[in-house]
Amino acid sequence: MKNQFTSIIIGLSIVISVAIISHAYKNRNQKQERISVTGLGTKDFKSDLIVWSGSFSKRAYELNNAYNRLDQDKQAIRNYLITNGVSASEIVFKAVDINKNFDYVYEKNGQSRRVFSGYSLSQRVEIESKEIEKIEQISRDITELITNGIEFYSNAPQYYYTQLADLKVEMIAAATDDATRRAEQIAKNANADLGGLKSAKMGIFQIIGQNSNEDYSWGGTFNTSSKEKTATITMKLEFGIDR
Repeated sequence: MKNQFTSIIIGLSIVISVAIISHAYKNRNQKQERISVTGLGTKDFKSDLIVWSGSFSKRAYELNNAYNRLDQDKQAIRNYLITNGVSASEIVFKAVDINKNFDYVYEKNGQSRRVFSGYSLSQRVEIESKEIEKIEQISRDITELITNGIEFYSNAPQYYYTQLADLKVEMIAAATDDATRRAEQIAKNANADLGGLKSAKMGIFQIIGQNSNEDYSWGGTFNTSSKEKTATITMKLEFGIDR
């Protein structure tokens, strides 16, 4: 009886295996139809963080003299910034750069030699703040310190957005929705029903200045020179088709 039961199980297994193999053989050359679409997510936004820097310098024959004069300028710059509403905690002075200067002296025989002519010291100050308009105004007006004998050079402000991660998630959702609607329309036009999602791939995240002619980059563009920006992202989706 046991041998008979075992023979029945083996027989059923063979029948099922043959059925599966026959079905696979029958459909091995059938091409699975799919729809591939690319959706776009775009968002205009305004920067909420400004980073501005400037530099100042002094020159003297003696190193101590040059440093003391540079430090006097540093205190004057700090006072100017605080007087104009900048918090002391937002002001960062970087390390002092020191360079030796040499002049070339030409002898009567036409040969030249280097002669030490003093030290050049420079320092950079940087401010990171959410008060964009205030720092923009300071970056334009601080050069008036030149009238006080301070050699100050103001750099162009850089603009950033602190909620970039949340913005990216929002744009991925928008790009995915856009791609899905495109796929649904294609399926409808083909008299078919859109099947399940087979794959999803995110494209490059790009940030450019609003209304600018900046070029997009394969590695991604990240604009920091414009306060008003436009972000874009693409999503490539692949769906099956139900006939």
